[in-house]
Amino acid sequence: MTRSRTPGPIPDTPTPAARIAEEGKEAFAAMFGDLFRSHNERIYRMLVRLSADPALAADLAQETFVRLYRRGEAPHRPEAWLITVALNLFRNARTTRSRRDALLTASRVERSLADPPVAPDARVERAETKTRVRAALDHLPERERMLLLLHAEGYPYRDIAEALGMKETSVGTSLARARTAFRRSYQEDLDAPR
Repeated sequence: MTRSRTPGPIPDTPTPAARIAEEGKEAFAAMFGDLFRSHNERIYRMLVRLSADPALAADLAQETFVRLYRRGEAPHRPEAWLITVALNLFRNARTTRSRRDALLTASRVERSLADPPVAPDARVERAETKTRVRAALDHLPERERMLLLLHAEGYPYRDIAEALGMKETSVGTSLARARTAFRRSYQEDLDAPR
């Protein structure tokens, strides 16, 4: 009678597919870390400029990277993907805020959106300039405002075009128009009687 040999325990050597999957996770983790280090501050600054709310900007920048991490793989164009997600999150937050503010009474809105206490004399001029810049940006159409802010953060035309859904060749011309419109709006605010 021949005895059948039962195999002993299977060694814990990963299969080729498991090794490839693990290497892919490690590569994604490294890529994610690199993107976070190189783009988190830029995205945060862009969102602060758009929203004038550092806490909201920090939350939206963080959520942008959370979504990238949950995705688990690098998008084809990571920088453009990050910009697009951040801008979409900002638009959603702005819409939600507008709806919420419509439900609040005037006094509650005033209390919830009140400016911080008056800055010391040394900061008055800076605060006035910041207010004028914010007002000039707010008078621009959204696309022009986004163009200026993305360009100010140093994003290349290719990424700006992809994030805003326009042709790369038209970014320069559109940016020039946006700068002209910003200067005009800023100058009108300076010339306005106080």
